[in-house]
Amino acid sequence: MNLAHTTVLLWVWGSLQAFEIVEKENIFQRTPCPAFLMFDNAAYLADMSFELPCHCKPEEVTTVVWYYQKHLGSGHTKVLTDFDGRVLTEEAQVRVGSDMLVRFSIRMFSLLVFRAQPEDSGLYFCGTRKGDYFYAYDVDIQSSEGMVATFKDQGQEPFADEYQGSLHVFTTFWEWTLCDRCGVRGEQWRIGLCYLQSPDLSPRYRKTLPDVVSCGSRAVPTSLRAKARDHTPELLVQSCIVPCERKVIQEGMMAIFNYVSKLGSRPWVPQVPIQFHQQRLGHGLIISCPGARPEHAVAWDKDHQFLYRTQYLKGVNRSMRVFIDHGNHLHIRFTQLSDRGIYYCWRQGVRVAGFRLGVMSRGHYRASFSDPETRAAMELTLIGYLLITAVFVTIHLCRCCCYLFRCCPNFSP
Repeated sequence: MNLAHTTVLLWVWGSLQAFEIVEKENIFQRTPCPAFLMFDNAAYLADMSFELPCHCKPEEVTTVVWYYQKHLGSGHTKVLTDFDGRVLTEEAQVRVGSDMLVRFSIRMFSLLVFRAQPEDSGLYFCGTRKGDYFYAYDVDIQSSEGMVATFKDQGQEPFADEYQGSLHVFTTFWEWTLCDRCGVRGEQWRIGLCYLQSPDLSPRYRKTLPDVVSCGSRAVPTSLRAKARDHTPELLVQSCIVPCERKVIQEGMMAIFNYVSKLGSRPWVPQVPIQFHQQRLGHGLIISCPGARPEHAVAWDKDHQFLYRTQYLKGVNRSMRVFIDHGNHLHIRFTQLSDRGIYYCWRQGVRVAGFRLGVMSRGHYRASFSDPETRAAMELTLIGYLLITAVFVTIHLCRCCCYLFRCCPNFSP
């Protein structure tokens, strides 16, 4: 081997070493773990899904475990882990009201929590099985109950900031959503969450701005949190209009399966998938838009009628029978025969699905404990029985006491 060959081999070996060094230089090497554990503040609205990245960890750690505490130093700690053959949870399989232990996944060291609830607020730690913590979050899930909607088209304005001495309570709005419809007048909105500014916050919690955290943060003392309790999240709504993107409609075998036609007329071919549902008269119904999240721009139409949030948003009118909640679900209470029709769902400005609703006015129905109305009737019956029993027992106890202490008059002849 001559000198030229030796030089080439050394150059190639050096290049491989340099490539190996660059490949190992990842985010965990660029982000050293803090010597003193701090908490990053993050706020979300109820029913949203969020991701908590583990921004730092030792290089030799190949798997992480996430821990949850309601309050710092509390004795009860939940261990969130995907070990021992656990199947990763998918958001589409998560139901409202499920425990957090079945609403999370760990992917690439990050924790994903689906359809978060206010009870999920607390402290989240990224660490190991031995209990060594690397990174931590202070998560505040704000409830949508009592959420106030502000319609800009009607000249309404958001809540004014509140000042109570050194305490400053205000609303921080997210970016505007996309227009929920195209080709016609639509709506767009932005969610506003409660934040506060005070010099009395705990220094252990990391803030994006000086002395500013969300209202439900663990950095806020109990006395200050009570003062900001009345400042609820807000929803700012305004009108919009955008053109539709031209798409080539493919006509083929689907027209055979989905059409309603009359003799001598052109068959009707739906532009979106249509699902049929039969509902009993007088019972409630909740319709969800496929693949939609609370932060998405979702709209609903009934046949050719646009259901705008200005008229159909939850809370606009207390006596509403048909309304849209803050999670983009369409509610129909006490179904009537006039509710028959096709309900179209828009997601991010594109019509994606339709629900053909039929209403049954007759027919036998087998009661089941899975039916919420059956459970409600059973609960009312049981409560009434308990009240009657309590009154009966109370009357006889009083009579016994009266006879025992000889304080009752003698009604005998």
